[in-house]
Amino acid sequence: MNAVQRTPVALVLRLCLHALLAGLLALPAVRAVADGAPRGGAVVGAVLAMGAVYAAGTLSPAVARSRRAAAVWLAALGVCWVVLLALSPDGLWAAFPLYFLLLHLLPVRWALPAVALTAAAAIASYLLHSSPASPVSPGIFIGPPLGAAVAVATVLGYQALYRESERRRELIDELMATRAELAAAERTAGTLAERERLAREIHDTLAQGLSSIQLLLRAAQRALPAGSPAAPHIEQARTAAQDNLAEARRFVRALSPPDLEHGSLAAALERLSTTSHGTKVQFTVSGTPTELPTPYEVALLRTAQSALANTVRHAEADRAEITLSFMDTSVSLDVVDDGRGFDPASAPRGDGGFGLPAMRSRARSLGGTLSVESSPGQGTAVAVTLPLPAPAPAAMEAAL
Repeated sequence: MNAVQRTPVALVLRLCLHALLAGLLALPAVRAVADGAPRGGAVVGAVLAMGAVYAAGTLSPAVARSRRAAAVWLAALGVCWVVLLALSPDGLWAAFPLYFLLLHLLPVRWALPAVALTAAAAIASYLLHSSPASPVSPGIFIGPPLGAAVAVATVLGYQALYRESERRRELIDELMATRAELAAAERTAGTLAERERLAREIHDTLAQGLSSIQLLLRAAQRALPAGSPAAPHIEQARTAAQDNLAEARRFVRALSPPDLEHGSLAAALERLSTTSHGTKVQFTVSGTPTELPTPYEVALLRTAQSALANTVRHAEADRAEITLSFMDTSVSLDVVDDGRGFDPASAPRGDGGFGLPAMRSRARSLGGTLSVESSPGQGTAVAVTLPLPAPAPAAMEAAL
């Protein structure tokens, strides 16, 4: 109610209502004085009393805040109006603004009977003051009820439009907030994707190249005869290559996802399974864990995150299992749920975007494969298998 009162349209309507009631109250007072009616003084007094009660209610903050205070004010206003009706037949015209006040301040279940009672009082006042010899105009039985119907339709229609406007405003606010969150999520995803790409590029090119250089320098150093003047230079080159390799590996670790900064891939997957909401997730490790290159850990972690996100958001699953398996020549990740499933043939298979396309792209970039088994009502199983990388040059060097 208060929110409606603060709108510009409602303010204009309130001013019009004040002016209408003032004019309709002035009518019986002016006519009583002009006609010299015997009850002219009493009519003017009733008009002034009703005007004073009305002004007090419109200026009182309690009427706007409390339904109880509004009901008391309307009752006092009604008593003054009934007195005016008893003194002058012209008081019935004030019924029309009273309709709006009742509909605006009272709940609908109370306002509608009060409006009907007001219309009946207006008709009764006319019949009270009409001469028995003069014919009764049929319009008196139509006018007040028709005015009441117009007031009801106007007020309830405006309130319905206001509620619809508020719902639209809330929807727009929600859409704007969602749009901002989506933009922030896209920026974060883009930043993480670029960090992962740089980490993969550094690992696959710069770090591997420095490892190969170190290996070749080590072999050259062993092939030199003892006391060769080139030996110190080769040793310096090996030291420089080793230092730069360590620096490159620090860059790779710094660019890895935050989930992998403080532990292994298994620890990150364990944390992921415990932070899932709405679905009970169990995580297990199979085989003997081995240290994996950062791009492998990133790919497996992102696949688990995407698969579990799909499970929580779309599968409506009660349980899910994440299994990380280390084998002799490969490592695999399986995410299985008991959700509603879907038809894999209808899923998008592009190279961009999120979900299954992104999982396939990650697995393919590392020479691995991704398989999806699902059917409607039978749950979903996502499995990614990556071949283990060849022994690092540092390990080969140690074997020389």
